[in-house]
Amino acid sequence: MLKIGITGGIGVGKTVVCRMFAILGVPVYDADTRAKWVMRYDEALKQELTDAFGPETYTQEGELNRTYLAKTAFHDPQKLALLNSLVHPHVGNDFEHWVEAQSSAPYVIKEAALMYESESWRQMDEIIVVSAPLEVRIKRVLQRDPHRTQHDIEAIIGKQLKEEDKKARAQHIIYNDDQQLVIPQVLKLHELFISKK
Repeated sequence: MLKIGITGGIGVGKTVVCRMFAILGVPVYDADTRAKWVMRYDEALKQELTDAFGPETYTQEGELNRTYLAKTAFHDPQKLALLNSLVHPHVGNDFEHWVEAQSSAPYVIKEAALMYESESWRQMDEIIVVSAPLEVRIKRVLQRDPHRTQHDIEAIIGKQLKEEDKKARAQHIIYNDDQQLVIPQVLKLHELFISKK
């Protein structure tokens, strides 16, 4: 089965593009949502995270203590790298099990913001990068997440792989720049992927 990765920085519109593929009947794996699930229910990962970041990583009820983990890891590059190195392999395994359950689909999509950074692009046959100009991305995120400031968004963008680097490594680019229609771009790729089945 063909495995297609969709990636791109914050505010490019990955989720919108993935919804379009889902409407066409393509199974979509949302890596961010599944990572949260895996961190909550994968007992081996819970133990690894507790060993790495301390008993406060989970509440007494077994819920992930996101506030504590964010405060502990997100502002320390080494701890963030450690967190990612623990979580990403478990998400990769979860994705492989999910793919096995999609046997009737012509192809599947994995949406992940950190596809290159996490090395999960290696599990994919082809990569689509969703692209949008920086000012459009900032405007979208400010509208979507009113609690974030422009400074917050620029800091997130600064930590992500540069868009030009992502585009250079991808087989396909969808331009979601408010100038070009996205649906025809999605339909064209859909037909291409089906033809490769």
